[in-house]
Amino acid sequence: MTDWRPIEVLLVEDDQGDILLTKEAFDFNKVRNRLNVVNDGEQAMAFLRREEGFAEAPRPDLILLDLNLPRMSGMEVLREVKADQALRTIPVVILTTSEAEEDILHSYRLHANAYVSKPVDFEQFIRVVRQIDDFFVTVVKLPSQGQRL
Repeated sequence: MTDWRPIEVLLVEDDQGDILLTKEAFDFNKVRNRLNVVNDGEQAMAFLRREEGFAEAPRPDLILLDLNLPRMSGMEVLREVKADQALRTIPVVILTTSEAEEDILHSYRLHANAYVSKPVDFEQFIRVVRQIDDFFVTVVKLPSQGQRL
């Protein structure tokens, strides 16, 4: 048996329906990871840097990032995360409605770890979120919390 610990996931999403669906997908999953949610890009950076009311925020092991965010776009968040020495090793999965080739290419150029288009179908959305969660828990080896800072 391997050492297992729940991973901290930061969901950066402004759509309340998508937040609810993501929470539901995590609840249905038998592995209990911790889902933290912020609603815009500025909150995401404050959470990641433990600023502005997020001093006690856990360091995420995975970021699920929407591109279409208020106040600071997902692309801007991705650019800042991957430019920051303390944050760049956190995997970032773009989870967005955009299927535009330019968004996909730009995300990978900014070093996104994966790009996933949100399905519009409820069951498919739940399945996709569960697969992302399962992949980063059972397949991928993430650096331990102390080794990333």
